[in-house]
Amino acid sequence: MGKLLKLWELIKRHKYLIVLGVFTIHITFFDENNLITRLQNKVTISELNGEIEAYRADYDRSTKMLNSIKKDPASIEKIAREKYLMKKDNEDIYLIEKK
Repeated sequence: MGKLLKLWELIKRHKYLIVLGVFTIHITFFDENNLITRLQNKVTISELNGEIEAYRADYDRSTKMLNSIKKDPASIEKIAREKYLMKKDNEDIYLIEKK
């Protein structure tokens, strides 16, 4: 009986600390929105934001290219030469690859 009284006195003395500890353990590991899941979601969100920025940059680049094609016929020739390696009949093409 003496051990139970000592345990009860310990619980009464540190009840707020015990409740805070149990709450922290519950929130960290057992809750639906636990800390581990939140960290994983933050990593996923940052990766997706990076993809969004990459797609936006690609979209902006493509939009500029489309607008230049619509406005300037010489840009069609430039794109055909650079991207598709097309040439005129009397020309030679030399490709230089960067390492």
